[in-house]
Amino acid sequence: MRDSVSVTIVTYNSARYIGRCLDSVLSQSGPPIEIVVVDNASRDSTLQLLRRFERRVRVIRNGRNAGFAAAQNQAIAAAGGDWVLTLNPDALLLPGFIERLVEAGSGDAAVGSVCGRLLSIGAGFVKPAELRIDSAGIYMTPSMRHFDRGWGEPDDGRYREPEYVFGASAAAALYRREMIRDISIGGEFFDSDFFAYREDADVAWRAQLLGWRCLYVPGAVAWHVRSVVPSRRGSLPPAVNMHSVKNRILMRVKNATSGLYRRCWLPATGRDLLVLGACLIYEQTSLPAFWHAARCLPAALRKRREILRRRRVGDEALVRWFNDCPASESVPARGCMVRAR
Repeated sequence: MRDSVSVTIVTYNSARYIGRCLDSVLSQSGPPIEIVVVDNASRDSTLQLLRRFERRVRVIRNGRNAGFAAAQNQAIAAAGGDWVLTLNPDALLLPGFIERLVEAGSGDAAVGSVCGRLLSIGAGFVKPAELRIDSAGIYMTPSMRHFDRGWGEPDDGRYREPEYVFGASAAAALYRREMIRDISIGGEFFDSDFFAYREDADVAWRAQLLGWRCLYVPGAVAWHVRSVVPSRRGSLPPAVNMHSVKNRILMRVKNATSGLYRRCWLPATGRDLLVLGACLIYEQTSLPAFWHAARCLPAALRKRREILRRRRVGDEALVRWFNDCPASESVPARGCMVRAR
């Protein structure tokens, strides 16, 4: 019997994208697919557009904006697939995307998450003149920042081999249901205290601590509109930057082990001081992040104790992922590993 896939999408004023996104999902071949959309109280025409898909898509309507993390948890709980593909409404899947991810992930029981090659596309799904990479998985640096591998680089043949990577961008990440159950804390896969941003890096870090691997499959290709990047920080809504600062703190509190911190304390502390100074001098709208982080600290410490109690991987195995250059590991050549064409 073929594994089934649940595609979970969170919408919030997503009318510009959701129709074409769902069309790309519904045109996928391969395993049985169900689609669950959680709408976070959109005020545009998102819900009207979703009515066109009401026979093929389950829609859950929230009365308020619960945030990406909590709404994804809602969708995952409502879904029943063996695999869960978290998908942003501003993503377009190319043919075979889901089938290739499932095929590759099913070949290795240690793989808990699978990601494909995401390519950058302009606002409104306007295709660029030059193909550039949006994400080939995520990586961590010694300063405990996370970035998308290959972001902004030309899609000229690089990142074309299957590899193990630190984690997957939740814009289009396939998660094994067994891993979701295993690494959830207090019934939550994504940490709802994050509200939005960095929740996928938090999941990736926790999964690594608990011994799960992430597989990058370059033959699975999708487009993604990325609006939140460091170079555009000054033009982003203040709430976005505030949550980014808050979640950097929470992610560290929950997942950074003492052995890892001993190796990375200098760049990590330097980055902390830089963030604090920037908030004090240039970005005072992000200062509430420290109050919100303090408010969430007791819960974060409880989650930390649970994660460390259950960890299966030592610091030596973990520290190799924290590099200034994107870290990856090659995988054995197997028939199920779909290479890029």
